[in-house]
Amino acid sequence: MNQTDPSLPALPRQLYPLGDAAVVVQFGDVISPATHAAIRAFGAHLAQHPFAGLRECVPAFTTLTVYYDPWLVSDGGRHPPYETVAAALRERLAAVGPPAATASAGLVEIPVCYGGAWGPDLAFVARYTGLSAAEVIARHAAPEYLVHMIGFAPGFPYLGGLDARLATPRLAQPRPRVPAGTVGIAGPQTGVYSLPTPGGWQLIGRTPLRLFDAAWAAPSLLHAGQHLRFVPISAAEYAHTQQHDY
Repeated sequence: MNQTDPSLPALPRQLYPLGDAAVVVQFGDVISPATHAAIRAFGAHLAQHPFAGLRECVPAFTTLTVYYDPWLVSDGGRHPPYETVAAALRERLAAVGPPAATASAGLVEIPVCYGGAWGPDLAFVARYTGLSAAEVIARHAAPEYLVHMIGFAPGFPYLGGLDARLATPRLAQPRPRVPAGTVGIAGPQTGVYSLPTPGGWQLIGRTPLRLFDAAWAAPSLLHAGQHLRFVPISAAEYAHTQQHDY
């Protein structure tokens, strides 16, 4: 059960249309646990108090995008759909009140083999930050990260909590293919490639875990609201885990 947390400040909230079948609710412009809590709280409130025609809610760093059926919302074309949905959202925003502290969605440990063939940019990150490779690994594995959102590719987690000393710019020229499971850093962010895709992040390691499989009942291993920790493993442990396909 959610409980109001007085330590979480009320955030400015702004609505604007996204195409002809979605409304974006913006909760300020600061990426933080408080913003994430406000988005989750409003998403949960909408799930409990939906309006006719509501299709889906998609959380991001500072927004919740609400998708709707324009025909249902407009009552067969008798009402302007955006204005109707915006009014319904304003009513629910007023009802949900201040951000609430939500229960943790659980902690997931992600084993990572750092450096070598699994993390070819670890040496660059070390040089850029002025740290040793061991210090980069230790600082990257120390925090408990918050999954703010899933995006870019199915199952790709955008994480909050990277040590500011590890911030490193993207590659000048993205790679045409980054293997699934590769852990990267781009600016103040870190994440894990869930599928083989092009990518411009600095690659520092790789996990043998699969983050996404369309055949699973829940295709994504991670979802918004979870916490995760990276656990350094050896090459032998990587091979063992991959062999048994945990």
